Amino acid sequence: MTSTFDTVPGLDSSPGGILNLVRSGSSSSRAEIARLAGLAPSTVTARVEQLVRHGYLREAGPGSSRGGRRPTQLEVNPTTGGVIGVDLGARHASFGLFDMAGELLAERHLDMDIADGPERILQWIADVAATMVAEHAAPGQVLRGIGVGLPGPVDFPGRRLVSPSRMPGWNGLDAGARLSELAGVPVIADNDANLMALGEYSSAPDDVKHLVFLKAGSSIGCGVIASGSLYHGFRGMAGDISHVSVPNAPATLCSCGRVGCLDVVAGGAAIVTSLRAAGVEVADTREVLVMAGNGHPLATQMLREAGTRTGGVLATIVNFFNPQRLVLGGNLSEAEAFVAGLRSAIYTECLPMATDYLEIAVTRTKALGGVTGAVRIVLDHLFDATVINEALR
Repeated sequence: MTSTFDTVPGLDSSPGGILNLVRSGSSSSRAEIARLAGLAPSTVTARVEQLVRHGYLREAGPGSSRGGRRPTQLEVNPTTGGVIGVDLGARHASFGLFDMAGELLAERHLDMDIADGPERILQWIADVAATMVAEHAAPGQVLRGIGVGLPGPVDFPGRRLVSPSRMPGWNGLDAGARLSELAGVPVIADNDANLMALGEYSSAPDDVKHLVFLKAGSSIGCGVIASGSLYHGFRGMAGDISHVSVPNAPATLCSCGRVGCLDVVAGGAAIVTSLRAAGVEVADTREVLVMAGNGHPLATQMLREAGTRTGGVLATIVNFFNPQRLVLGGNLSEAEAFVAGLRSAIYTECLPMATDYLEIAVTRTKALGGVTGAVRIVLDHLFDATVINEALR
């Protein structure tokens, strides 16, 4: 194991690489950077001063002494800008304004309708972002970038929406590029379940490196963290379980043209439709949860069935991927009947070795999970060593 004070072969010792050493917590002083990167102290000093002069780093006071003079600590300068994270749903959107060090400054949760179309929704996002910066950022703390979670399949690395359900007008759109034109800053877009997984991973214990996140709301989605990184797969479809056929499920027609897909037999919208077909007046998924909480037998039964069907699909994921943690998010994760059905299916259909140490937990980040993940991807872009080095030329 490499100690904090050993040289790391192949370490990026450019200004951008040094910035990310500080950002990751691997180094917090010029002396530590010099030891890790194998650079002369004068070279480190020159590069750090360049990063400080351009507002990327700042001095944070003296650190702990190791026998000599106490070193001056370095940290990412949070004051030079802000980033916005957006978690876009079918009927709502969550916004978070963060500083450049990743600290939350303000949040908003607003109603909207994705069916209003991309131009109207993306312009609305740009307007909300500008308003949040104007109202909550410090003077001179301008907007630097936006991260957006989209409720549909997103191609990777192209980041275009591909045949999204219930999103008329969005198919084939590079939403990040269009929003970037409207907002005038870099925008990175990804699937919402992917960003929720990333947000959940950010709050997980350090020893968790393999995580699966289930988004169970009006629709069903899934994101995968493998070896500490968001896993997209070859085209960005890793973790997309929405269109997995469920054995013995009703032959309900899906938007993909097939029948019995998980999304249309276990998602919140599917439960609402089934209850209405049975003569039960219900407005949305949230009302289904209230009915089940009040002991409505049919609502409770349908939630348990949805959990069992979802757990059956996830059992294959658990057996194949063998995660340390399975995190449940979305409205349905708040329903005891849904979670009970899901747990039962997983423990019934998985090998004991795959579940002996598996932690099944409800989300910690809740409404801010997707927002946190969105901010992380845009900060990773803004602090990419290549981007930083180019900016400093």
